[in-house]
Amino acid sequence: MLYTIVAIIILLASFIFAMLGLGGGMIYVPVLKWAGFNVKEVAIPLGLLLNGLNTLLALIPYTRKKLVDWKGGMAMALAALVFAPIGAYTAQYVPVKLLLLLFAIAVLAAAVRMVFFAKNPEPEEMMSLKKRSLIGVGVGAFAGFIGGMLGLGGGFIIAPILMWMGYKTKQAAATTAFVVTFSSISGYLGHMAQGHFNWTLTIIVVIAVIIGSQLGGSFMSAKAKPKYVKALYALVLFAIAIKMLLGVLL
Repeated sequence: MLYTIVAIIILLASFIFAMLGLGGGMIYVPVLKWAGFNVKEVAIPLGLLLNGLNTLLALIPYTRKKLVDWKGGMAMALAALVFAPIGAYTAQYVPVKLLLLLFAIAVLAAAVRMVFFAKNPEPEEMMSLKKRSLIGVGVGAFAGFIGGMLGLGGGFIIAPILMWMGYKTKQAAATTAFVVTFSSISGYLGHMAQGHFNWTLTIIVVIAVIIGSQLGGSFMSAKAKPKYVKALYALVLFAIAIKMLLGVLL
């Protein structure tokens, strides 16, 4: 029964976060913690795996609509790929409460940032490929490290930066999914090398993510309106951040 409830929540989260190109680690980790699974050995590693799987599958409809900036996102993706396992390795030396507090602060910062982006009109001009690549290396390294450590994949850092660079909302979501796939899978492998996995739970939630990601990615690429996506993004992040902060501080 517990696994069924977890699977349903994760399916719904996958639908929403596939629309945003984020993966859903900021939902997966708290849900798995709430369900009673160990944060470091199950919740964070599995959150990374589901993150990567969700964004990888969401890339299918995004690619069909030609929304992914492969060249512009490559430097960021490669930097995230390298630094995510380092973050995953570092997690074992950080106390659980501190990890959860950092998690909540990171999500809250992303929510506040998105409130400002939600009010802005869609950009008309994008930075040059060279600038995007140079900035992308630093952003990808930071997002990969933090994401690998906290089980997030780093999309909450990447998406607002891409919008700042001049990406339209749908392009930013699609390119974020590309980068997050690299950082999440790489971070998961870093945790798995330490023997952290639960096969029964993994199979169940992977099926849920496959269904949710395809529905969410298809809806975003075809029907979703940018301003509503940004508002939903901010609302979801605020709710998660507040819940996590209350859980740590009370």
